[in-house]
Amino acid sequence: MEQPSQSRMSGITAKIRECDMEKLSYWYQCGSKPLSPLTLGRMIDIAGARWGDKEAFVSLYQGHRITFREARDEADRLAAGLLQLGLSPGDRLAIWGPNSSEWFISRFASGRAGLIAVQIDPAYQGPQLLSSLNKVGVKALICSEFYKTNSCYQIVRTVIPELDKCPESGIELKSSKAPALKALILMSEKQYRGAYKFSDVMASARQETMKIIQEIQTRIQPDDGCCIQFSSGTTGPPKAALLSHHNLINSALQIGTRLELDIKGAKMAVTAQFCHTSGSVLGIILGLCHGIPCVIFAPVFDARKTLEGVIQERCTHIFAIPSVYLDMVSTSKDLGFKVTTLQVATYGAAPCSQQLARRIKETLNVRRLVPGYGLTEISIVFLSKPEDTLEQMTTTVGFAQDHIEAKVVDKDGLMVPMGTPGELWIRGYSVMLGYWDDEEETRQFIGPAGWVRTGDQFVLLEDGYGKIVGRIKEMIIRAGDKIFPKDIEDFFTEHPDVLEAQAFGVPDTKIGEEICVFLKLRDGATLTEEGVRNYCKD
Repeated sequence: MEQPSQSRMSGITAKIRECDMEKLSYWYQCGSKPLSPLTLGRMIDIAGARWGDKEAFVSLYQGHRITFREARDEADRLAAGLLQLGLSPGDRLAIWGPNSSEWFISRFASGRAGLIAVQIDPAYQGPQLLSSLNKVGVKALICSEFYKTNSCYQIVRTVIPELDKCPESGIELKSSKAPALKALILMSEKQYRGAYKFSDVMASARQETMKIIQEIQTRIQPDDGCCIQFSSGTTGPPKAALLSHHNLINSALQIGTRLELDIKGAKMAVTAQFCHTSGSVLGIILGLCHGIPCVIFAPVFDARKTLEGVIQERCTHIFAIPSVYLDMVSTSKDLGFKVTTLQVATYGAAPCSQQLARRIKETLNVRRLVPGYGLTEISIVFLSKPEDTLEQMTTTVGFAQDHIEAKVVDKDGLMVPMGTPGELWIRGYSVMLGYWDDEEETRQFIGPAGWVRTGDQFVLLEDGYGKIVGRIKEMIIRAGDKIFPKDIEDFFTEHPDVLEAQAFGVPDTKIGEEICVFLKLRDGATLTEEGVRNYCKD
């Protein structure tokens, strides 16, 4: 048999070495905390037994304080009342309203009854509400009395006109526009025509139904649907993402480990609405899984009330978007607040410049800033680590979460070398079950091997950290050059007079697309066109 020549062998060896040196964009590590098989209902039982007299929830604007034992007991009463209204495990229960103690208890109750909680944005108007109800076949709607200046009941009346013909008290609904909806429950002590009062549903719970709630816990499985959250709908109408107990419980457990929630006296300040991942997972479920209180300050974000509440309650942790932190920093300086207890400030949804990061740390006395990355459909999959530097905190979205696979691929789905831009794909425990009643959209989002196509242009680094470059569909192609809007936005937000920047492409007959940038200036800034041009030249 002819042996390969020495020169040929050298060439083969060189290619092997080249392949070894060119590491592909893939990351996975299992971590020290194993995944949990618990359901939301089981976790509520455990929390009630383990941390019974400890506060689980604080609503400062309502004056409500609820312990873990009280939360379990109140949730069971509401769950039993819902079953008596005709709901069964697997039915969809919509919760529509701003953050409140009733919202908190409703979320627990849905888990205990085996219902699928449909988390609806309180800002929705009639058409959006009706679309959400019908998309997933909501059987009962629990809604707030008001959101800002809007009467939620009046909005419901516009989509369910049959309410006007109902008796004063609650009754089984028969609506032509929302045929699946059978019950309306108001978070109010005022009696509304055709609606049940929240407190009455809780009070109606019978002992035999309470026993059924306990029996249901043995039948609910970790992979059962637990909640529906509506995606942002950047490529069309919002889609209904169905998340399981396994998704939510393990996301909260893994996130909490990274956020150091085991520190003494930990309390989570919640600024986001509960209908969003940042409000429900990083608020309600995170607190449940780690035995810490989550604190709300107002129905909608108010910088002054948030700062006053953080100081009063001695909150140690907070999650917010950068613009919320900016409001808090400005208000704190203007009113002379002194925050001393915040240990960890987590942010996401938008980049945070080093300049803003320093202001947050200095003004709010935060020990650690934590960037994160996630989607409604996959929760948070990248999160900063305790030992990260300020540069890592502001130039990356953190380190890949344990038990999550991440890879970056080209347009053909092939992995690119580490450090090369491509589309981020994710696989693991946090991936949703699918879009409700939409197999085609689910197939487009989750590939046959279980990989989620995020649609985000991403760079995966060899140390497990990641950087968002932009959205694939938002890439600007100017005279053949591929330009990521985020690169331009990051450049402008480093200017001392610029608060926010947004870059996008506009059609151009000669070069395909031209770059357009909107700049929002800081209060009192007077940046001129000439100043912008000079900054770009420099």
